[in-house]
Amino acid sequence: MAINPIVHIELSAKNAEAAGKFYSDLFGWTVKSYEGSDYLTFEAKPGPGGGFNVIDKDHKAGEIIPYLQVDDIEAMLAKITARGGKVLTGKTEIPGEGHFALFADPSGNVVGLFSG
Repeated sequence: MAINPIVHIELSAKNAEAAGKFYSDLFGWTVKSYEGSDYLTFEAKPGPGGGFNVIDKDHKAGEIIPYLQVDDIEAMLAKITARGGKVLTGKTEIPGEGHFALFADPSGNVVGLFSG
């Protein structure tokens, strides 16, 4: 069986810049703006890193989305739906990084997949 580690974690924030400063000041995380958006990424060495989603209709306060590394997103989404999960966002390109997808497990938890 393939190893699928958690490689990225997204936290919701009222204000991504303020959240980035909070975690940077407290824990020394390196925070960077993601070009062309209000999304900020963080490095929390030794890892995994992640990002801050702005709270809106798609991202609720308190939401944490773990992303699992997979070799084949589409094959994994097929396995997920066959076992009662629901695809929320199909395979989507992250320019220069790879691809991601989001699904809900049978309990409604949102989890991401990443390949790249």
